[in-house]
Amino acid sequence: MRILVVADIHANRAALDAISEPHDVCLCLGDTVEYGPNPAACVDWVQQHADHSVRGNHDHGVVQNVDLFGVGGFRYLTMVTRPPTLAALTPSHRRYLASRPTTQMLTLGGKRFLLVHATPRDPLDEYTPSDRKAWEPRLVGVKADFVLVGHTHQQFTFEIGTTTLLNPGSVGLPRDGDPRARYAIIEDGVVQLKQVEYAIPETTAGVEAMEIDPRAKAMLADVYRHGKYMNGNGNGNGQYGPEPS
Repeated sequence: MRILVVADIHANRAALDAISEPHDVCLCLGDTVEYGPNPAACVDWVQQHADHSVRGNHDHGVVQNVDLFGVGGFRYLTMVTRPPTLAALTPSHRRYLASRPTTQMLTLGGKRFLLVHATPRDPLDEYTPSDRKAWEPRLVGVKADFVLVGHTHQQFTFEIGTTTLLNPGSVGLPRDGDPRARYAIIEDGVVQLKQVEYAIPETTAGVEAMEIDPRAKAMLADVYRHGKYMNGNGNGNGQYGPEPS
């Protein structure tokens, strides 16, 4: 069995369309919307292609129309892109996102999979780095062969006891200095971390057409082109201010 795992699409349909891996099952780990210019098209894709999916914190924020205030970093970008995201989604799109569970346990090919967006103990919001020791206490009591997570936009996989932990990285908004779209394949129990180039100018043109603050457009274009915030020296320290998750 060949399983495609995607997460953190963030309304970037051009990145999503670059993934052409053959697969038997598709799993989506949430955050389909916000930041990018194509929220409706990305929700449509998940509805049509994902066999199983869970809700991310951005999906939840849109569905509940959560008020948010941010002066810098990704919190600011969330605040700025929430209104156009809401305007682009139909009631049907929002109902679909609202219907997604925050956790899902399923069996595929004789293996048990736990799907969450963030962590098993806080499925929507807990930010845990790609560090084995940080993850060990978060998997205590979890009885699964695979735990699949997103949220951090960091691609990684490692073994903790008998469990394989996997973050496929972000399809639509990588943050590690490599702008390529990220995803993962699990085939016969073996994890493959994947990256693929996509039409970044298509996404940045879509962002430029959005009715949002020019500062936000520049920030997003920066991240799409470089895979992280860049400053004038190109060292990624983040000239646009603090970078809360």
